[in-house]
Amino acid sequence: MSRLLSTPETFDMAVDVLVIGAGACGMVAALRLADAGVEAMVLERDLSASGSTAMSSGFIPAPGTAAQAALGIVDSAEQFADDLAAKSHGLGDARLATLAARTIGPTLDWLAMRHGLEWQVLDDFLYPGHSVHRMHAVPEKTGEGLINRLAVAVENAGVPVVTGAHVTGLCVEGARVTGAEVTRPDGQVEMIGCRALVLACNGFGGNRALVAQNIPLMADAPYFGHAGNQGDALVWGQALGAAAQHLSGCQGHGSVAHPHGILLTWALMAEGAIQVNAEGRRFSNEHRGYSEQAVDVLAQPGGIAWDIFDDRLHDLARGFPDFRAAEAAGALRSASTARDLGAAIGIDADGLDRTISDCQAYAEGKASDPFGRDFCGKPPLRPPYHAIRVTGALFHTQGGLVIDDNARVLRPDGTGLPNLFAGGGAASGVSGPEIEGYLSGNGLLTAIAFGALAGDGAADLVRNG
Repeated sequence: MSRLLSTPETFDMAVDVLVIGAGACGMVAALRLADAGVEAMVLERDLSASGSTAMSSGFIPAPGTAAQAALGIVDSAEQFADDLAAKSHGLGDARLATLAARTIGPTLDWLAMRHGLEWQVLDDFLYPGHSVHRMHAVPEKTGEGLINRLAVAVENAGVPVVTGAHVTGLCVEGARVTGAEVTRPDGQVEMIGCRALVLACNGFGGNRALVAQNIPLMADAPYFGHAGNQGDALVWGQALGAAAQHLSGCQGHGSVAHPHGILLTWALMAEGAIQVNAEGRRFSNEHRGYSEQAVDVLAQPGGIAWDIFDDRLHDLARGFPDFRAAEAAGALRSASTARDLGAAIGIDADGLDRTISDCQAYAEGKASDPFGRDFCGKPPLRPPYHAIRVTGALFHTQGGLVIDDNARVLRPDGTGLPNLFAGGGAASGVSGPEIEGYLSGNGLLTAIAFGALAGDGAADLVRNG
């Protein structure tokens, strides 16, 4: 239960800064605090640090990094901010988008130089909405690999990460946070005091009531995020008088292997794959983005679609661990002809045959796609063909508490709360109020960029009194 409590006469212990949440946002905030020489503690409700970060692809968009420069990629914060604005159709928070775009590149370089994280730029394909190759990943190319590397860095920095520590309430004096009530798995309650607090506990995707209230479009969608994302940060912040915005914004994904529950790389669609329904027909422009595609997939009979691709794309996808996991789980079906594939997966075989023939004509410039997708520039699909059954899902929310340029939580009048900071899903993101405003990687973008700012902001407050 998220609640505000009066400050007790004494705390069981106290630290300078408490960080709630041991995902990417909380880990990065902890590292900034450690580098600043400020005492910090990370509180994690789970028995291990994982959260939404471990469930994600682990890909982070960033401009102007050393990893980009090594490949000769020319990029800038201004270009990235323009891409963010274009994807949100100008409805996103321009200040926060510029702030994230300017912060993320230097933060990834700092993580590499100071804390040993190794970045690779994914340059085999261009994610929808990005004008250049700027998606970064650790060598494992998974969210689990990213959080594991951050956890090692935090351990090496000497910051304690207390797991099985569910923060059930914040202690306050007026609008100032003085500590946290922590409930342990055995029911024991501890009171930990602090001089500043960082909310890094993501959004409210796991709270069905809040999703139905704020994102009715996704009220019945399967949730593919962390169950602990119950909206605690939003509830605490608003109870303290904080402003919130874009609560209808979210990230969906239109390609989750079903019933296996494994995320499939969108590189398939970016490089030429298609999605069809039970009639073997396409139903949308798959190149608009994977977030809005979730809505289109869920609108199909049974909320089911099929990813259709060929050997060329199969070879590409096998470079991603999640795809290999789906294949190992038996999600892949293959056939030498479109009709045989349709029969094998139980959809209209003639419809699938016509659809693939139409797409081959679009790729050869003989016809135009009625959904507006440009098939030119990519090879047409060729037999043999492959298919994976998928559904759409809600991954995480994008709206949240409004923060300033130092990640301090703001009131509606623009003044800052005394000592409360937020990043990642706890803070308002850069996607705007619509699901189609989500640009690939926006979740980890604000987790890491705003986590760094929150750590710096809390450190400055502690050092300056």
